[in-house]
Amino acid sequence: MSIEIRDLTHIYNAGTPFARTALANIDLIINDGELVAIIGHTGSGKSTLVQHFNGLLRPTQGSVKVDGVDIGKKGVNLRDIRRKVGLVFQYPEHQLFEETVWDDVAFGPRNTGISGEELENRVRRALEAVDVDGSFAKRSPFELSGGEKRRVAIAGVLAMEPSIIVLDEPTAGLDPRGREDLLRQIQRLHKDRDLTVVFVSHNMAEVARLAQRLVVMDQGGIVMEDSPEDIFADGECLEAMGLGVPDMTLLMQRLLDRGWPLPASALTIEDAEEAIMAALAATKKAGVDTNA
Repeated sequence: MSIEIRDLTHIYNAGTPFARTALANIDLIINDGELVAIIGHTGSGKSTLVQHFNGLLRPTQGSVKVDGVDIGKKGVNLRDIRRKVGLVFQYPEHQLFEETVWDDVAFGPRNTGISGEELENRVRRALEAVDVDGSFAKRSPFELSGGEKRRVAIAGVLAMEPSIIVLDEPTAGLDPRGREDLLRQIQRLHKDRDLTVVFVSHNMAEVARLAQRLVVMDQGGIVMEDSPEDIFADGECLEAMGLGVPDMTLLMQRLLDRGWPLPASALTIEDAEEAIMAALAATKKAGVDTNA
C-alpha cells in the first residue's frame, strides 16, 4: 500500500487575518514496504504533513491518495482509511485512558465491531509485537513505566492491523533503554509484519540507523529527499537548516581529514567500527603511522 501526495498545500486559519501557510506545494510518494524518515527543525511542517496521511487534516490545495484513493474527495470513508494508515502521535501514552492495558489496546478494534476470539487475537498479537508480556493485560496502564506505556499505546494502533504506520517522534522523552527497545521494535515491525513505516524524528543517529530514505523539510517544503548516506554527506546544507549529522558521520569526517583511508558513508557505530578496524589493518600492513 502506498501514499501519493501531489501539490499539497495546507494553510491554518485560511481566510482569516491569522492565516499561516504550514505546507506549500508538497510532492511525495511513500512506496509500499518502505521505511522512511521525515526530518526537519521545529516548525518545518513535519507533523502537519503526516496528519494528512490518514485524513486528520485536509489539504487546502492538492491531493492525498492512499492505495490509489483520493481521501479528500466527498464520499470517501475516512474510517476505512484510518484502519489502513495508523498514526501514533508524539507522547501517545497521554491518550491512554482505560482501566486495563487489555481494554486500551482493544478500544479501537472493538469500536469497529470486532469482538470475541478475533478481538482477543488482535490484542494478543499487538502486545506481542511491542514485547509487552500478556501478564500485563489486566494491569492498569498508569502503573507502567514510561517506555511500557509508549509500547502499549503503539499496540493500540497495531491492533487495528494497519498496512502503514506513521510515528511522530516515537522515542521522544524515553530513557536510553526505552529508546533502544522501541527502535528494535520498529525495525521488527517493518520486517516481520511487512509494514510500511514512516517516522518523524529529530534524532539523527536514529534516522541513520533505521531509515531507507530520508525526507528533509524546511519552511513547509521538502528540500531534500535521498538515501541517508547521500543526505548526510551534505552536512553543511543540513547545518544551515538547523539540523545536524550523526555523531559517527562527524567522527569519520575528522578521521578522513587526518588522512585515514575511510569511507565517508559510515553512519552507525557498527559501520564505523568495521571501517576503522579495516583501515587500521590496512595501515598496519603498509607500515603507516596512524597517530600522525
